[in-house]
Amino acid sequence: MTEITFSQDQKARMVSKIKAYFEDELQQEIGGFEAEFLIDFFATELGPHFYNRGLFDAQQVLTEKMDEVGYVMQELEKPEV
Repeated sequence: MTEITFSQDQKARMVSKIKAYFEDELQQEIGGFEAEFLIDFFATELGPHFYNRGLFDAQQVLTEKMDEVGYVMQELEKPEV
């Protein structure tokens, strides 16, 4: 699996959210560097878990849709004479 990277804009928005969370929920200030460090840590250590869950969820949806296609195909069959 390749390393998870984010654009500067994406990272800036995430840093802002982390800083707001620390301030609102923990009543602590966190600097931009520390917030970026947390993002990198979460991406490296927890990212694969979320990625794999996303793949699992996508596979479930795809399987359900393929089952639906199978039923539609059966409905299109012509009776044999």
